[in-house]
Amino acid sequence: METLDKLDRQILRSLQLEGRSTYEQLAEQIGLSPSAVLRRVKRLEESGVIDRYVALVKPEAVGLGLTAYINVRLEKNTESHKRNPMDLFRASVQTWPEVAECAALTGEMDYLLRVVVQDMAHYRRFIMDTLLKHPSVQDCKTSFVLDRVKATTAVPL
Repeated sequence: METLDKLDRQILRSLQLEGRSTYEQLAEQIGLSPSAVLRRVKRLEESGVIDRYVALVKPEAVGLGLTAYINVRLEKNTESHKRNPMDLFRASVQTWPEVAECAALTGEMDYLLRVVVQDMAHYRRFIMDTLLKHPSVQDCKTSFVLDRVKATTAVPL
């Protein structure tokens, strides 16, 4: 997509704060007509700048009171007939509902998982029965969230 102008950035900032804003509300905030805002939003959607719209659910409100960040190191040596350990791991992570986010890392560990579970018993089951049983996983280290100091889905614009 071409460079975003000031108005595009204002629209994106507003939508990141309240994704259910109407075109009329956005137009009033930004100083454009609703039809001009509609055209800009559609262009941002079609070009992939706006990826999707979602509802953000508080984990605690649905019984998921424990969040953990898990650093995962994978086995590096594989037999030639096996799939790449990273490919196996990436495919498996997609099927684990406890994993809210997975990022590939540089450095000592290969991946960082953000895991959301009910409690310590649920966490233990996930680690022992799922993560550590995965054939590609060599090691993992966990840190538990004590308090969310800042949590946002917005990107700085």
